[in-house]
Amino acid sequence: MDISVYMAGVGQQARVAAAAVARSSTAVRNGALLAMADALDAARDALKQANLKDLDNARANGLESAMLDRLELTPTRIDAMIEGLRQVASLPDPIGEITDMSYRPSGIQVGKMRVPLGVIGIIYESRPNVTVEAASLCLKSGNATILRGGSESLNSNQAIAQCIAEGLTKAGLPEDTVQVIKTSDREAVGKLITMPDYVDVIVPRGGKGLIERISRDAKVPVIKHLDGVCHVYIDSHADPEKALNIAVNAKTQRYGTCNTMETLLVDSEIAADILPLLANAFEHKGVELRGCELTRDILPSVAKATEDDWYAEYLGPILAVRVVEGLDEAIAHINTYSSQHTDAIVTENYTRARRFLTEVDSSSVMVNASTRFADGFEYGLGAEIGISTDKLHARGPVGLEGLTSQKYVVFGDGHIRT
Repeated sequence: MDISVYMAGVGQQARVAAAAVARSSTAVRNGALLAMADALDAARDALKQANLKDLDNARANGLESAMLDRLELTPTRIDAMIEGLRQVASLPDPIGEITDMSYRPSGIQVGKMRVPLGVIGIIYESRPNVTVEAASLCLKSGNATILRGGSESLNSNQAIAQCIAEGLTKAGLPEDTVQVIKTSDREAVGKLITMPDYVDVIVPRGGKGLIERISRDAKVPVIKHLDGVCHVYIDSHADPEKALNIAVNAKTQRYGTCNTMETLLVDSEIAADILPLLANAFEHKGVELRGCELTRDILPSVAKATEDDWYAEYLGPILAVRVVEGLDEAIAHINTYSSQHTDAIVTENYTRARRFLTEVDSSSVMVNASTRFADGFEYGLGAEIGISTDKLHARGPVGLEGLTSQKYVVFGDGHIRT
């Protein structure tokens, strides 16, 4: 296969399909999503057989158990894909919405209309269910999409792609509205991210290495986040019970997610009282603590934190702890070491809470809540394509609205400018 020729063809087909899906009605797009769900339900055996091939290949290549778990399509995960399609079909359609209409002194009316981005390229690893999630969100928001899954899930993704194509055809939309790359050649990724004539935005979903490569080499705008170095700051005006529950949940509810707390900051006024309680709770959860000198004065058994620990995204049962001298030092630490993903304050002081919200420069900033809430479903977006820590276009969890843009619309009645 000539990868350059193949990818150029994929891009051209996507651009044509994007025009068709952008002008389609909500009913047509919802019909396609529901038909995809029915096709997946009818193809359970085929999906399982394709997935078994991928699992066999993965075991032969020595993939670790965690990767095998991500790769497997269990009956429950197939159920979840089907339900996900039906849920996205039930979400409000953002396309065509006109907002902010106002009359100008000239007599014209000016407003904004929400429109699709066009062609979205999505690059992801391991989990074949992402194929369905990505396809559904892009389709609902009126976009065409090019999907490039991990090489280890090639057979599973192609079986899912057949179901997606069946649903699109049944609804009268072009099959090329959703294209799943048919080759595991890594050159295909290089071509996908350097085709601005055909692709409007790239969304990488995977490890830091993948996202760094995409961000470095892409000639197409990228929606992404690199790290999830999230903080919880326990203020001197915090309710101790709230602080304990929030800190433990933010770290231990799940370890391997980008919205898990990696650094805990504690105000020096309450550190001696609350740190032993926190240490005991984390010990019961099997979490290793690494602390600053002030932390170790209170908890002598804690390992010494290095400068690298303040930057670390552990994605495991390790937590960096620092005692800070008040709100100013907490905010300064966060704005120095944070990855601008999600940061939280625990306090009963309204003024301090407002300062934290204003001065912490992250995509999600929270008061008296666990960082684990930084999620599209929890935010009421229905679903998400990922998290963005960029400042242009989309920031935070990216749902249907984040996969659209706005254009100005003007209404007149023969108005001319004088």
